[in-house]
Amino acid sequence: METIKNKVHNVAGHTAEPESQFVPGHQPPVQQQEHPGLEKHMGPKPTKAHLPAEDNGYQIYKAAGKLTGKKALITGGDSGIGRAVAILFAMEGARVAIAYLPAEEEDAQHTKAQVEKNGGDIHLFQTDLTHASNCKDLVQKAVDALGGLNILVNNAAYQMMKKDIADTNEEQWMHTFNTNIHAYFLLAKYALPHMHSGDTIINTTSVTAYAGIGPDLAYISTKGAIVAFTRALSNQQVGRGIRVNAVAPGPVWTPLVVSTMDKESLSQLSSTPMGRLGQPSEIATCYVFLASQDSSFMSGQVLHPNGGTIVNG
Repeated sequence: METIKNKVHNVAGHTAEPESQFVPGHQPPVQQQEHPGLEKHMGPKPTKAHLPAEDNGYQIYKAAGKLTGKKALITGGDSGIGRAVAILFAMEGARVAIAYLPAEEEDAQHTKAQVEKNGGDIHLFQTDLTHASNCKDLVQKAVDALGGLNILVNNAAYQMMKKDIADTNEEQWMHTFNTNIHAYFLLAKYALPHMHSGDTIINTTSVTAYAGIGPDLAYISTKGAIVAFTRALSNQQVGRGIRVNAVAPGPVWTPLVVSTMDKESLSQLSSTPMGRLGQPSEIATCYVFLASQDSSFMSGQVLHPNGGTIVNG
């Protein structure tokens, strides 16, 4: 297995740093961007196709063809967790389509280049999922481009740091719900008629849904709704052989955090039991597992890649 340490390799667009960013206690320097943030301006860059190695370096993700022939739609696929999921899915043999906002065009094109660099097939769709008609159109466009749909990854999310309910206005509350849960419902509703036994839906929730602590009340509330939505939809669809699960990441090094959190909160992101932030690549492996037959006996469940924080369902 290829291990990267004290030298530079370019795989899936990642340039390894001489010193590992996976040493326990590592904390990226506090940095902020305007929302929605661009991954190219982050330092160090998040990792998309490399995982921690035993020598505190990196090792390239080892694909095994788990998703060969599958067709996947991933929202929020331009950067962060969504980008890593798109790359690993493509490495596993899936054809992928990603949805992203107009402001994220540059990151989306970079995701496309990284997938294609590794021999993958990808389609980009620019859209605003807070409008119901766009959700319906996106599913149809993805089905047409991919020739079907086997995997839906509901991942797009919005958050904006607000420390008190008094600071959260009605517009922010509605926008957060429209992005984080209403779009998940609409995409699942329109995707399911195209899906069959063996297909999967994976929703992105958050550790904040269990801890009750996070960037803002609206975001935490939507993430709790996603857990309930996942469980209920799973019970509805399991008789069709369609599995519905979720992933609840802990703090992860993505453009979302540097563009929506204040300096004090950013400085505390590494305070997990493992003493560090997660990387998008470490979260994306959970999606590969849930999308593949490796998780054939799991539905209505939530995986918790969060750096060791204990949660109760």
